[in-house]
Amino acid sequence: MSGGRFQVPQFQREYAWEREEVSEFIQDLSQALQDDTYFLELIIQTGSGSTKDIVDGQQRLLTLTLLAAAIFHEARAYERKALAERIQSTFLRSIDFESDVELPRLQLSGDADNLTLQQILDHPARELSELNGDDESVSALLISAYRIVSERLIADLAGDPFKRLGMWADFLTNKLYLANFVHPNPASAYRVFEVVNTRGKELTTADLLKSYVLSQTATEQREERYKEWQHIAHYFSSENAAVFVQFIRHAVTTQRGHVPPRDLYDVLANRGSGAKRGITPSELIELMRHAQPLYMQMMDPTTEGPATEEMLAVFSVLNRINVISVRPILLAMMETENPTDGMRELLRLVMRRIVVGNLGTGNVERRFGQAAQKIASERLWEPALAALSDLNPDVEEFKTQVHRRSFNRNFLAVIRQSVIQGTITPEPEGYPYLIKPRDAAWSPVDEDRAAYWSSTIGNSFLATEARRPMGTSSWAGFKSALLPDAVPGEWSAEIASYSEWNIDAITKVGQRMAEAAAAVWY
Repeated sequence: MSGGRFQVPQFQREYAWEREEVSEFIQDLSQALQDDTYFLELIIQTGSGSTKDIVDGQQRLLTLTLLAAAIFHEARAYERKALAERIQSTFLRSIDFESDVELPRLQLSGDADNLTLQQILDHPARELSELNGDDESVSALLISAYRIVSERLIADLAGDPFKRLGMWADFLTNKLYLANFVHPNPASAYRVFEVVNTRGKELTTADLLKSYVLSQTATEQREERYKEWQHIAHYFSSENAAVFVQFIRHAVTTQRGHVPPRDLYDVLANRGSGAKRGITPSELIELMRHAQPLYMQMMDPTTEGPATEEMLAVFSVLNRINVISVRPILLAMMETENPTDGMRELLRLVMRRIVVGNLGTGNVERRFGQAAQKIASERLWEPALAALSDLNPDVEEFKTQVHRRSFNRNFLAVIRQSVIQGTITPEPEGYPYLIKPRDAAWSPVDEDRAAYWSSTIGNSFLATEARRPMGTSSWAGFKSALLPDAVPGEWSAEIASYSEWNIDAITKVGQRMAEAAAAVWY
């Protein structure tokens, strides 16, 4: 920015960021303040003189200018004169060496809006008066954005203004980067803008990974590598690139241990990974090629691939209870001598853990990643699962929680199906219902406890009927219209034996169901 001047032409879209966009932009910058670098994406300019027209990037450059102005004024207030002068000369103003006149680095085409911008450069936000007129005008949006930026900055400086001002100035001056495309021909520049913004979809992590792989591939091999990448990618939904990235991350996890989503690119490129080397493009492609058939079956057990029927049954249950974090372990187990036993044991651990606690913590996923790496390196699953034994509750705790905890209907269905069918990999037979829904008419004695007990295993039921018949929220209506549609093996006789369906009946049935579930899962 210190190398030129910029203007927003009349035919360009006007500044349009409101509170949400401005707040998110500043928050992103503040969270990256201590990073080595922060990439602010592509801007496109046109023109051959010292002043360039901004074709794309106006919102970011204007908001960045507002931030620089806020830093400048706060630096002056805290008498950091050298810092203030550096910010001003880099981001806010340049000098015409022939006339010795200071010129704004960024200006708008509209006279009124440009005057507002220049007033912002000259004054801290607290000294700007409110505008009269349209609150959605460019000038109003600029002042509003400037106030938001200033408020966020002042709050950030509160603890140690001298130090934080220095960090902000260093960040903007030395760590913040833009990719800059300049074309002397305006028509060509806007064609680039059209391609970047309207062709295909927004740049995704998958696109970045592909670019990295191809950039690290020798020129003569690049076409073949591109075809390999596209061949693997086409198996995943083009509507959700995140699934493809998830697959890559899970495959890499088997070799590198747990990889948080935000660190995947750094792990591949060996950035910030300590003593671990990166993964070469050839290694990554081979890893993806090898893992893809099994991973597709994890996502959809009806897909053709290397898994056995018993493995597919495990995948089906994991999908029904929405557990994805163990897929790296399943990939690694496939290379052991007895993978089916390992996968079934893993399913037991997962189900037990969900019943008594929470499987969705970052620490648990990290440990799963470490287990996957251990299994892949040793070609044995037993030691890795033994290291996770602390996640396994004892049988009494399992029974207590199955009986007392509320679960969503899919999870209740899997537990109940496992009891009815006597297996940890039950077929998805029947539709889950609550015998007495939470919003049904409960007696005064039970009403206060209904919210707690209504979604427990004792109040669940599996029927062949896909839609709940009218009138079945009452006990009499349930017995007459829904109970006869029970799936084979359902506890229909025991349920029907109660003259009234209340909390006492739910707890009694739930206790027996918990005992039966423990017999299956232990």
